[in-house]
Amino acid sequence: MVETVSCGGVVFHKGKVLLLYKNQNGRYMGWVMPKGTIEEGETYKQTALREVKEETGVVAKIIKYLGKTEYSFRGNEDTISKTVHWYLMSADSFYCKPQAEEFFADAGFYKQHEAYHLLKFHDEKQIMKKAFHEYNDLRRNKDWVDKPYRKSNVK
Repeated sequence: MVETVSCGGVVFHKGKVLLLYKNQNGRYMGWVMPKGTIEEGETYKQTALREVKEETGVVAKIIKYLGKTEYSFRGNEDTISKTVHWYLMSADSFYCKPQAEEFFADAGFYKQHEAYHLLKFHDEKQIMKKAFHEYNDLRRNKDWVDKPYRKSNVK
């Protein structure tokens, strides 16, 4: 068995969550949230932010750690045991662009009930539900702000 660690983001903008649609060589792979494997020298947070940016084009910021999911699957030569660390994140726009090199054919922000039905994997549905709970609590307490945070390119 091979053990791997990935990190990802549950990214919100104005009450909607970011999802990616994977379609490899015309084969339906499903809707997922952005995540990926840690590169040497990276922290979990750095990995999560990098993967969100690479897979979706979204510049996000981390609000808080959500928890981890664990699953295993059969690889080409061995069983892979994967742990994914998830972060609640915010984006300052709905702009997103799926990474074609990773076979992502679409990306977008969806309401909770839409995202829940689109997501392919049960563990991602559960972490997304937890993220919506956290997001709603932060909004209720006025601790969530949907304002731009990127530096302006305007001179």
